[in-house]
Amino acid sequence: MKVRILESAREDLREGHRFYEQQHEGIGDYFLDMLSAEIDSLALYGGIHAMRSGYHRMLSVRFPFAVYYRIEHGEVVVRAVLDCRRDPTWIQKRLT
Repeated sequence: MKVRILESAREDLREGHRFYEQQHEGIGDYFLDMLSAEIDSLALYGGIHAMRSGYHRMLSVRFPFAVYYRIEHGEVVVRAVLDCRRDPTWIQKRLT
């Protein structure tokens, strides 16, 4: 299956990168590498994750982030990559 990352999700990844780079140099790059690999895995595993707020939600293995996506016309469309430490109400609003 093809994986398409929307600009909103790309911006989420950039924000995560900036946050982790401020914590310690190099962690932001590691964050992007890990999340990119996990998103790439959706080409094989897209659609197996539980639904939350109308989206499939894949939890990251290494970081407290979740990838929200839908299957549209045989394609995985990544809508958001959100920090699970955020207020659940904020996450809900962000996805609507």
